[in-house]
Amino acid sequence: MRELSEDRRTVLARWASAAEQLTWAQPPRAVAEGEEGRVDWFPGGTLNLAVNAVHRHVPTHADRIALHWEGEPGDRRDVTYGELDREVTALADALVASGLVTGDRVALHVGLVPEAVVALLACFRIGAVPAIVPAVLPADALTDRLADLRPRVLVTQDGAWRHGVVLPLKSRADEALTGTGTVEQTIVIRRTGIPVPWFDGDRWYDELIASPRPGSSAGSRSSPVAVASDHPSLITHLPNRAGVPVGVVHGSAGLATVVGEIHRSITGSPTDVVWVPAELAWLASQSHGILGPLLNAGTTVVFEGMLDTPSHRRAWEIIARYAVRTVLVTPSVIRALRSWVGNGPTPDQVGSLRRIVTAGEAMDEDTERWLTSTVGQDRAAVVNAWGQTELGGAIAFPATDDGPAPPDPGLRVEAPDGTRVAVGEVGDLVLRHPWPATALGVLRGESIDDTFPLFRNGALVTGDRARVAADGELELLGRSDRVFTVAGQLVSADAIALALTDHPFVARAMVVDRPDSTTGRAVVAVVQACDRPADEELARELQEHVRELLGGLSQPRSVVFLDRFPDAEDPRLLPALRRLASPSHVVAHLHVRQVTAAMASVADPELDTLDT
Repeated sequence: MRELSEDRRTVLARWASAAEQLTWAQPPRAVAEGEEGRVDWFPGGTLNLAVNAVHRHVPTHADRIALHWEGEPGDRRDVTYGELDREVTALADALVASGLVTGDRVALHVGLVPEAVVALLACFRIGAVPAIVPAVLPADALTDRLADLRPRVLVTQDGAWRHGVVLPLKSRADEALTGTGTVEQTIVIRRTGIPVPWFDGDRWYDELIASPRPGSSAGSRSSPVAVASDHPSLITHLPNRAGVPVGVVHGSAGLATVVGEIHRSITGSPTDVVWVPAELAWLASQSHGILGPLLNAGTTVVFEGMLDTPSHRRAWEIIARYAVRTVLVTPSVIRALRSWVGNGPTPDQVGSLRRIVTAGEAMDEDTERWLTSTVGQDRAAVVNAWGQTELGGAIAFPATDDGPAPPDPGLRVEAPDGTRVAVGEVGDLVLRHPWPATALGVLRGESIDDTFPLFRNGALVTGDRARVAADGELELLGRSDRVFTVAGQLVSADAIALALTDHPFVARAMVVDRPDSTTGRAVVAVVQACDRPADEELARELQEHVRELLGGLSQPRSVVFLDRFPDAEDPRLLPALRRLASPSHVVAHLHVRQVTAAMASVADPELDTLDT
């Protein structure tokens, strides 16, 4: 990727053209209003996302497959646009009958099953605001997430398959609901058949959509609600900052315009079969694995399980079975596939692939070569994309031989005063062009705080650090706010440290990230223990403590015990710990003298901390 190239007028013209691909109830009076900072996109326009993603395709594409679904145990189902239209309408009818209205929030604590996609689209149809909560989230973290969302309805499953075992989602959700008071109804998807506790307000999903209803969406009592361009469409949570969930709220028209256009750019052919093998709670899965294909009447693969279950060849079998042409995947997944010895695909298994898009973290050259030659067979284009949850997913990537680059976001590397930094110098990565899918703000109780994201000197500050190489390419150097990427998803160092110090046998803690051959980055906890031996038993206990509070990605790969911390305010401490800490062992020990010596050798704390 390179810095700013197109001018603002050219970019706005491209967004105007992209918006014309949508069906509007009321066309907007302009593409954008506002000159600096936050821009009002498509003002005066109204539309419905379910109409654009499903209902408008039915007259001409009712028999086209919208979803190829495959469960972890091997069960499969193809869902056509006609079937999706009927099921979305039926669930929307049921939600309206239960009293849900436009603007109400719905939490989806679900795995990747067709019913989850239906629930998402049903919310769009009636103007409710969905938020997908990870299926693997522990009960305590789920309680915090629901308390932040304040949903009226919770959609969950009896259980979800993961690595050959069943996660008890309904039971976990029941436990979490004891700490919240807003959920009036829980809709339960039958997936695994395990017994579940039943309470007042619980309803089976299949019984709801089977209730008597009109036979077509035209006669439905839940007619699609045309919402304003800036009506909230999705809430997606960023990693905890200081233990507090951060729900990012996206607008309707901006998100639809961007993900529809990104899909057309990324695939080269809108109706190609696409697969995003990732958790549904990751915004890229919702944007590029669900919305993008459906907005373009395309076909997407929805896979419930893990790529190593029941064998390491599962990914290649799925690509071959559904003739997948475009895959969007994190480098961590690619590294995992590569690490499974003898698991490379045969040429016929990946013969359909034309695009392999990586996103979520940096791609190393060795992995990219393997991806190009072994998976892409030197035939598929390998595209490295950059993006953020706050911006709607993957947003910037180069053009290929058979597809254009998306509209230019105006990436630049700047100093705090807004001036461009010299080649080779580190600065803030900013967007100089306004971006339609920029988050409306952050959920704060009943309101949206529109002071987020940060605008400075007329540009959007991404929170990433970068520099421009001598060849003009951008080098991304990681986050500036102690948030880093593990397996393609962000985790907060501060939240992990806070969780560790919450443990009774931890006096102080800091968290660093280190390179890892499988997940890209590994979490390492540096801990000063108290009132208990600093041994492997305590290290295991601390790992489990963090996992239970924040989830598996935040769990430290290893725990380094330090006899005492030097001055925590010294900016050289963090880079020194990153040099000394290692994720190769579950437990290790450091002496303060080692840390002090390492601090003395840090020449530039800012550059060293980036671990370039």
